[in-house]
Amino acid sequence: MSEITLILADDHAVVRSGLRMLLDAQSDMRIIGEAENGRVAVELARTLKPDVVLMDILMPEMNGIEATRLILELEGDTAVLALTMYEDEQYFYEMLKAGAAGYVPKRAAPDVLVTAIRTVNLGAVFIYPSMATRLVQDYFGREGTESTSPAKADLTPREQEVLVLIADGLTNADIGKKLGISVKTVDRHRENIMTKLKLHSRIDLVKYAIREGLIDLDLS
Repeated sequence: MSEITLILADDHAVVRSGLRMLLDAQSDMRIIGEAENGRVAVELARTLKPDVVLMDILMPEMNGIEATRLILELEGDTAVLALTMYEDEQYFYEMLKAGAAGYVPKRAAPDVLVTAIRTVNLGAVFIYPSMATRLVQDYFGREGTESTSPAKADLTPREQEVLVLIADGLTNADIGKKLGISVKTVDRHRENIMTKLKLHSRIDLVKYAIREGLIDLDLS
């Protein structure tokens, strides 16, 4: 298993210390930087190019939402995982809109955080069950007020296959291997899917997959 490099962004030193103890114990993870605010997190991401940034939301100088947006503009291969004490919808949706690949509350069990890091590192989305419930409720709540979304019938059979595999959390490389096609071809199918379904992010894709029954979220 390849090593996952991480940056910890949290303005509380005691929180960073606890995270370091947990993650240093993982054989496949290595912390390469710590940031006490969003501005430092962006600077470290630019220079160190980590696989994953664990991002708090409310920090001095620059908050985690703006830092996430800037990091993803600078480093397309870095995944940002929100790790925060805040579970209200405002921060949740703002982080997703900024491009965060996952959202985990600080009250989560240590093994959940470890799983979340490995998940977003593979290019998939990880949303804590209680937050996933809100995502489902919000999406179905909009169903009656928004125009009907494009149907899967608009996709070719191959695009539907790729859509299901993306929703299952597979990376482009894994999808290519499973379907016997190149990563470049997978990229093209992904772009076509997003265009046809009028989706703009991985979170939009997850919402669509939930509605169409392509993935089964454990909401317990």
